[in-house]
Amino acid sequence: MIRTTLAAAAVAAAAVLAPLAAAACPNWQAAPTFGAIELYAGFTPDPYVRNITAGGTQNLASCGLNAAGFVPTSPDFDLYWNGSSAQLTIAVTSRADAVLLINAPDGSWYYSDDYRGSDPAVTFYNPQQGLYDIWIGSYDGSRRNPGQLIVTELAW
Repeated sequence: MIRTTLAAAAVAAAAVLAPLAAAACPNWQAAPTFGAIELYAGFTPDPYVRNITAGGTQNLASCGLNAAGFVPTSPDFDLYWNGSSAQLTIAVTSRADAVLLINAPDGSWYYSDDYRGSDPAVTFYNPQQGLYDIWIGSYDGSRRNPGQLIVTELAW
């Protein structure tokens, strides 16, 4: 299956990115490091919070993306989204300068850095159902930075 990049008018706090070019770049087909969850619109408790570690060795700039930072090759987390909602925000909190890379169900790539302080977030309005592959990296290439992945339907 090939994922393509599509325009995304309904996303805030993120940049829509071009397709990944290099084989060593983030691989949306790889198994996630910190697991997966299936959430349905109206889930409780909201927000869903998962402890993660931010950082990686893959330089996003060398992947043909207009993005900065370092992420692992495999996704950190997979979110399977179901139902209809006005908005869905995927955010990260960390003491490190974290970056967030997401591959949406339609194959579009989204990147965020410094949404709230040095914490990234992407808000999807009327989010698509399906798989969201999530990478949590660091701007400076540091690794083993504790943090939290946050998924919410609430205003962020």
